[in-house]
Amino acid sequence: MSRTIRPFTEADWHAVWPIIEAVCREGETYTYPVEIDEETARAYWIERPPGATVVLEEDGEVLGTAKMGPNKPGNGAHVGTASFMVSDAARGRGVGRALGEHVIAWHREQGFRGIQFNSVVESNASAVRLWRALGFEIIGTVPGAFRSPTHGYTGLHVMYLRLAAS
Repeated sequence: MSRTIRPFTEADWHAVWPIIEAVCREGETYTYPVEIDEETARAYWIERPPGATVVLEEDGEVLGTAKMGPNKPGNGAHVGTASFMVSDAARGRGVGRALGEHVIAWHREQGFRGIQFNSVVESNASAVRLWRALGFEIIGTVPGAFRSPTHGYTGLHVMYLRLAAS
């Protein structure tokens, strides 16, 4: 098994779009529209510098993708953010963890002072567990801010990982 995380290229879109589409249609983990179209998904997902988009590839197959960069522009640009999507077939195989570790290392290398996730769905227990295991803490929860098809109205956590001393 050969697993690689590398920068997204235009040739990867044909493999990334089905992952995004499936995650959005499921409606359980992202605030993106459930009926998202390909053009909108591309605009949401492909980061421009100083951000980056990557794919995790195993034996030539794209299993997941992440995007990262500043959470806010200007005087807030020293805190990063990121988003992750993993294909259904790859869930539970460490793809999210590998992408998470990559994103943390990328933010450190780029000199970010912290990483803020703005909306981790409270009912997405596996994501919450993973981010906590990687050192993130829940710094607040907006009650009922996410409408889950399965769980109804549930909270959105704001999670944070400090990378530099105050």
